[in-house]
Amino acid sequence: MISQMSKYSIITLKKKGWSNRKIALELGIDRKTVARYLQEYNKCQIQLIDNHDLSDERKVEVIDQIVGDRHYDASKRGKRKLTQEIQARIIEIMDSEKDKDMLLGRHHKQKLTVTQIFEIIKSEGHDIGQTTIRNFVHEIQASRETFIRQDYRYGERLEFDFGEVKLLINGELRTYYLAVFSSPASGYRYAYLYPNQRKQVFIDAHVRFFEHSKGSWGEVVYDNMRNVVKRFITPYEKEINDDCLKLALYYNFEINLTNIRSGHEKGSVENSVKVIRNRVFAKDYKFETFEEACVHLEQTLDEINIKSSIEDEKKELQPYRIPYEFADIEVYSVDKYGCIHVENNFYSVPDYLQHKRVTVKNTVNSIRIYSNHTFVYEHKKIDGHHQYQLVLDHYLNTMMTKPGSVKNSLVLKQHPELYNIYHNHYKTRTKEFIEILQENRNETYKTLKDALKYRLVSNTIDTVEYDDSIQEQSRKQLKKISQLMH
Repeated sequence: MISQMSKYSIITLKKKGWSNRKIALELGIDRKTVARYLQEYNKCQIQLIDNHDLSDERKVEVIDQIVGDRHYDASKRGKRKLTQEIQARIIEIMDSEKDKDMLLGRHHKQKLTVTQIFEIIKSEGHDIGQTTIRNFVHEIQASRETFIRQDYRYGERLEFDFGEVKLLINGELRTYYLAVFSSPASGYRYAYLYPNQRKQVFIDAHVRFFEHSKGSWGEVVYDNMRNVVKRFITPYEKEINDDCLKLALYYNFEINLTNIRSGHEKGSVENSVKVIRNRVFAKDYKFETFEEACVHLEQTLDEINIKSSIEDEKKELQPYRIPYEFADIEVYSVDKYGCIHVENNFYSVPDYLQHKRVTVKNTVNSIRIYSNHTFVYEHKKIDGHHQYQLVLDHYLNTMMTKPGSVKNSLVLKQHPELYNIYHNHYKTRTKEFIEILQENRNETYKTLKDALKYRLVSNTIDTVEYDDSIQEQSRKQLKKISQLMH
């Protein structure tokens, strides 16, 4: 097909006296095509000039020949080598593959490849290329893959999936996961941001969403994620994870698992992951804290769901239930450093429990420690690996008996302000420093710092020489306080 610009260029260059050969070389068009178009153009121009009594229909035809695009009608051109006989034979081979699937299972590894189909056709004496056969096979496969649009009632179906997202938190690149829910009936999409895809996260996301919605759906659809599927018995028969079953029993929903490699069966949630990730974090991906990113997610979701009919769907949900409580409960041994090792991180316990065993209630956000059925301490869960979360109060008794351990202790370094006060002002008075910590162990962190500073000021006043002038005393006090505060 010659473009309008090419047609114009051919006529213009010809008027300038260019030969057909030179025009063809300049425009990159076959010389015969140039000659044919010039001949048609001149013929039409003559008709327009010499025949003023042309009918309206004929005028339209002539004008169209001059200015219209030239097309090749490929629909009328038959396939020269892919004959009807060969097409029928390929379809026959593909139908036989369906019989094999029924006998061996849909995902068996003995399927005929396009190359093997080509070899069968060639061995039967047909002259045809492998690419032609491949294109026809793909065309047949595409035509057979037909999907039926679904229509769901309010409260009938909920779809769930995880989606990865990368964010810069305080300048550090971190990978997080969106736990995404999608209701196809109301078009409602919601998500929560988590540092991983573990079991506690999976369950916590459901509990939070059902609490947010004030009800639950009749069916929840999942792909074959490990939080749902415990093991595969056959490609179509799966054993569901016990914790997922408990969740379903509590909220009274049915578990619907999609087939392997059949992402389309999840419906709208596959697209919802992409929509939420793009709308929320495509432009804004830098945050000071993880909590700030979560707030941004929640605010943007409100904008995304403006047109959803979730308020109508909430009226049709199953009755509200109090939040499901889930935690892993295990027994841990306290090591010689007064820590327990939970999920690749270390958490301190009071030093009187060293070398003993404690019970830990591990939730998505916290580590709760018990000893002899008595609550001991609750840590906020660490987001990371091989990190320590140490509480100063847990080590005060040990510090009193081993004051030399204070100087380079990790627990003191985890409290930078106290660490600086100690090294700048209490390095030679370690026991006094520990005593102040013990005296204020039940006070706030600010009160503790103020107590340390007050003791320094008091000591400064006591050591000022009696015969110093009032002005000199004031100067020394202010200097000491200034050093302390900086």
